[in-house]
Amino acid sequence: MNRAIQSPPDQPVAVAAPDDSRLAELNQQWRIMTPAPVERGWRGRARAFIWQLVGPSLAAQQQFNTTAVDHLNRQAATERALVERTSAVATALQQALEGLFRFQSLLVQYLMTITAFVDTRDRRLGAEGIAERLKFVEQRLAAIGREVDRLQSARVATPATGIVPAARAEDFIAAFSAPVDSATYVGFEDRFRGSQEVIRKRVEDYVSLFTSAADVVDVGCGRGELLDALRARGITARGVDANRAMVETCRSRGLEVEESDALAFLERQPPASLGGLVAVQVVEHFTPAYLTAFLGAAHRALRSGAPIALETINPACWAAFFDTYIRDLTHQRPLHPDTLKYLVEASGFSHVDVSFREAMRESDRLDRVHVGPTPADSAAVRDLVAVVNAHADKLNARLFSSFDYAVVGRR
Repeated sequence: MNRAIQSPPDQPVAVAAPDDSRLAELNQQWRIMTPAPVERGWRGRARAFIWQLVGPSLAAQQQFNTTAVDHLNRQAATERALVERTSAVATALQQALEGLFRFQSLLVQYLMTITAFVDTRDRRLGAEGIAERLKFVEQRLAAIGREVDRLQSARVATPATGIVPAARAEDFIAAFSAPVDSATYVGFEDRFRGSQEVIRKRVEDYVSLFTSAADVVDVGCGRGELLDALRARGITARGVDANRAMVETCRSRGLEVEESDALAFLERQPPASLGGLVAVQVVEHFTPAYLTAFLGAAHRALRSGAPIALETINPACWAAFFDTYIRDLTHQRPLHPDTLKYLVEASGFSHVDVSFREAMRESDRLDRVHVGPTPADSAAVRDLVAVVNAHADKLNARLFSSFDYAVVGRR
């Protein structure tokens, strides 16, 4: 861990300011002509004759002098601005790198301080929580590391200065924000949605829908569980996700995934070019206008007969809405099964059906009342039990049914 502590690399020496020491002299001496002489007599006529011979050449020279001096003045201003901006970029780069390496140094020091705790016989008391935190930190570091590598490979040093061009200042400063957020969402899914093994089992049901398909697109593919399952069955598929950390996770396992907005991706596809489309826990992240545009683009891009499957949280289930839907801050609007089915049909898809998934466990549902044999005069008790059980059945059907549902249709 001591060897892992690094220091930021030395920055190139800043370029000197442009040499404009002689500009004032040039601005004073560019004029070489005086007005043509006006004089009477033979001397005036002689001078006028000579002026006619040399005047055009002097005028051309003075025009050249004017253009050259004007260009030098403009170039000097441009060079001064370039030096100022490149200096600002170099300063921002140095500060960002120092912050990154300072964070890594502190992290290593922190790991060294907990080594003794990890090695004690009581380490199991906090091992699970520490492992989860370290995994989260590892994801953040990996995302930051990928961005640093990308920025370093994108740097184009000028031969004279070795400074990053000023046009990349905004790209560099912005690069240290978005990847951390995307890595945070990966950790959010790991904690609240389930591990990759758990999600892999949940999405297995969709594989059979695409058995005879090819060129399947998994929109919002996340960590790539469904893409793994499709590849295992020999079904050609690719993914698209707007989360860079998710994309990098998939690519590290050899999956074909593009980092893109879902609608923009579909609009780039040729008409009738896709053999299937699936979006698992994605459409609840769309606004209504975006969702309708997305369905229209999907209908245009899919081939005739190609399947489409859209899975989302079931807001008609009380537990799913209050325990799953509202937990995720990136969700835009819940979609009732009837609503999503109608939108899919209105977009031109046929054979549209709704299937409910992930039914709640019986232990989490309301219990029915069970009574033994009762005397003949206890009819009122039996009627009360029947009413209570009927209410429990209604509540179970409405509030404690299935966590998710899928709308499946054909192009």
